Amino acid sequence: MDDTLHELLAAYRRGEPGVLDRLVPLVYDDLRRLARRHVGQWPNLTLDTTGVVHETYLKLVRQRALDANDRAHFMAICSQAMRQFIVSYARQKLTEKRGANPLIQDIHGLDIPVKGEAEELLLVDQALRGLADVDLRLVRVFECRFFGGLTEEETAEALGLSLRTVQREWMRARAWVKDMLSAP
Repeated sequence: MDDTLHELLAAYRRGEPGVLDRLVPLVYDDLRRLARRHVGQWPNLTLDTTGVVHETYLKLVRQRALDANDRAHFMAICSQAMRQFIVSYARQKLTEKRGANPLIQDIHGLDIPVKGEAEELLLVDQALRGLADVDLRLVRVFECRFFGGLTEEETAEALGLSLRTVQREWMRARAWVKDMLSAP
């Protein structure tokens, strides 16, 4: 199975059409676990695991080709796509709550308690965007560990870094985000 996955990832890097449809079933359970970790961090956003996986798939389809070297690297890319979707979803919910799009709120008739959690997620995302200007690798480590729930070892494998580097970068990234969130 690893040979098949490796071959499919190579074909995906080349941009061969239809490869993603053969690749995703091989990692679908892993994608669901990853999505469950993301969704579990923000329960008030009322996202479901399957929806996050499907949105990730759609994002990958639109990209046509990715430079994923192995399963771990592919999962790190998927984790980043999931984060981007969840942040967009939180922005949309905040917009609806503030009345900028009352029609959608009236159609659904939902009063979802997302404000505090959505704002927190957007602040974390804003801190990460600021950190990306300083050190993109710190952002990738933070995404893998915080959003993806990957272990230090999995993060090291996914990003092609040593375990010690991941440990050091994780401490630096957490400190940066904490400082940004506590700043007035």
